[in-house]
Amino acid sequence: MSAFDDVAEFVAIPRVTELRLSPDGRRLVASVAGLSRNGKKYVSALWQIDPTGDAPARRLTFSSAGESSPRFLPDGSLVFLSKRREQEDGEEPSDKDRAGLWTLPAVGGEARRLAARAGGFARVDVAAEVATVVLTTPTLPGTSSAEEDETLRKEREERDVHAILHDSSPVRYWDADLGPAQLRLVAADASGATSGNDVPLELRDLTPHPGRALDEQHFAVAADGSFVVTGWAEVEEPGLPRAHLLLVDLGSGEQRTLARETGVGFSEPSISPDGRTVVCIRAVDGDYDNPPQHGVWLVDVATGAGRALAADADLWPTRPLFSADGRAVFFTSDQHGRHPIFRVDLETNALSRVASDGHFSELCVARDGSALFALYDRVDRPPVPVRLDPDAVDQKPRLLHAPGHVEVPGRLEEVSAPAADGTTIRAWLALPDTAAPDAPAPLLLWIHGGPLSSFNGWSWRWNPWLMTAKGYAVLLPDPALSTGYGRHMLQRGWGQWGGAPYDDLMTVTDAVVARPDIDPARTAAMGGSYGGYMANWVAGHTDRFRCIVTHASLWSLESFVGATDLPAYWVREWGTPDRDPSRYEKWSPDRFADAIVTPMLVIHGDKDYRVPIGEGLSLWWALQRRGVESKFLYFPDENHWILKPGSAKVWYDTVHAWLATHVLGRDWERPPLV
Repeated sequence: MSAFDDVAEFVAIPRVTELRLSPDGRRLVASVAGLSRNGKKYVSALWQIDPTGDAPARRLTFSSAGESSPRFLPDGSLVFLSKRREQEDGEEPSDKDRAGLWTLPAVGGEARRLAARAGGFARVDVAAEVATVVLTTPTLPGTSSAEEDETLRKEREERDVHAILHDSSPVRYWDADLGPAQLRLVAADASGATSGNDVPLELRDLTPHPGRALDEQHFAVAADGSFVVTGWAEVEEPGLPRAHLLLVDLGSGEQRTLARETGVGFSEPSISPDGRTVVCIRAVDGDYDNPPQHGVWLVDVATGAGRALAADADLWPTRPLFSADGRAVFFTSDQHGRHPIFRVDLETNALSRVASDGHFSELCVARDGSALFALYDRVDRPPVPVRLDPDAVDQKPRLLHAPGHVEVPGRLEEVSAPAADGTTIRAWLALPDTAAPDAPAPLLLWIHGGPLSSFNGWSWRWNPWLMTAKGYAVLLPDPALSTGYGRHMLQRGWGQWGGAPYDDLMTVTDAVVARPDIDPARTAAMGGSYGGYMANWVAGHTDRFRCIVTHASLWSLESFVGATDLPAYWVREWGTPDRDPSRYEKWSPDRFADAIVTPMLVIHGDKDYRVPIGEGLSLWWALQRRGVESKFLYFPDENHWILKPGSAKVWYDTVHAWLATHVLGRDWERPPLV
């Protein structure tokens, strides 16, 4: 028995999510999510990780509310965000509790709260050389102080007002309403507070009238605490905010635009150690004919002049940051079913791959240049902190001790097949240990979401190893529209979602079912989000699968585009249905409802703003009206993702029961909790 044989055991596995390195390089701190005391949700605690890999990990915080966003001040003090109360009373935190800023001294001891706001705090960052702290805090519009914000919040609560007045689109994002509060940047000097002074931090408002400009934006603080650079989103065309880079002087409050272009967004800024340059991601919008382009962009702080780094690499970069000496930039990118770390030299533009086999995130650079730290995972390994040599090429990372290590029940292979146009379609194949020519395994085709995405790392939400533990082989392909294979792969599927992506999926499925250790007569298909769209498309175009599972799926492109959280993003690729109906007519799964004969399990969360619940309801009604064998697993309190531990158990138990009935030929057994 393993943690994958029982979903209740699986959801209890600790999950490492964040990583930060102390100024002296002697301490790593990670956020580790685990089950709350009542088992109803996940709560993060801070753990200390030994950067040398010798000592075991040690838990630092224990509150019932949890802690996140750890950052080190220059003296080694740790600051973090937490909804914990000043006096732990043993009760579970309330939904009304808001995150405050807390500190834990470098020498240990009790945590103290440094700052609180009625709306709480969303993000925090600190300067490397001085005790300057910058935060984002949700604040109601029209208020000029923390006291006014708190008074207006109380009045809304007393009058039971939940209405939001919007001036522009969008009004929602993924699973959250945008407003009425607006994120503001605030800053403070924390040097006195970390020495034991109980006086709360004096927070200075840097952006008193932000509108929706700071929604979903990242920011960075200069090492000397003199300025902050942030993404600043403005609406250039209806419903489509694009971020430019804004520099805010922390002394005078003066603001100036650092990088801005029409049809281009700038995000994820990082400031060089000497404060002279900023590196970020530059994203060029897609349009009706062309997919978007992402690149690494270097900006001169004094002049605003910018240039591309590694422009010819044809990658999909993310989260750039400077080397310790400021002469190079590290970043990660999808690449051929992995997510490696790259290093680009600023003078020569030479590009090297620091580490290749796996998925890397949360990069941390030691200030003396001796090491690079990251979280490392693979399709068959959950995230773990690792140590790397910043100057090496394609190295194997050194694993550090941390919670959450598990062994998967099966083995992972890489497979590929040629598409009709000669493109190589690659995939991961997770196999149970029992799969063999004399005992071929049933096959599940899992289709990833996005669609600009890739199967290249560990997934807690859609985990194939819970299926291999039941004896299934799981195929995880990267068809057209997948990232990590260059612009050509995106172009093959752009504007024709059910075309090349569908052909690619069938091609690689054909190759895998031809293996002697796979049973070609027992197959099923599954997908979520875009993968759910494709599951619906598959249902209308083939009867080769015994059953289908479709989660948070698009059914009618025309109804979806007007109700999703970001309509303007999708109409750039598809056009608008009233003016450019051709792609809606050709590629919408609902146009092929009459062809569906395969049993379908429909799953949807009511709080899903990316793919609204109407898509799941419409699909369900179309299946019921046509007499297609189907079931509808509905989550009134979940969103695009199924996040609560109890909900995850129900999700997997229901999917297991559905597959057992149709793929394995067993009698239907209703999961006990639903």
